[in-house]
Amino acid sequence: MIGKFFIKLITIYQKFFSPMLGSNCRFQPTCSVYTKESIQRFGAYNGIILGFKRIIKCRPGRECGYDPVPEEL
Repeated sequence: MIGKFFIKLITIYQKFFSPMLGSNCRFQPTCSVYTKESIQRFGAYNGIILGFKRIIKCRPGRECGYDPVPEEL
């Protein structure tokens, strides 16, 4: 239930705010897609932690490219 709430928030961000900010994510899939998939796969708590770690990595001077959601925690 809480996972669905966070997925809705991310969807709202993707529809309304992300287009205004432009595509700045250094990874594929984007950080918002990655976080949604993480929540769906591992639940709200673990998914949000994975998403937060991903967002922290998404900055200049760090690696970039393809970084899928892990199969297991």
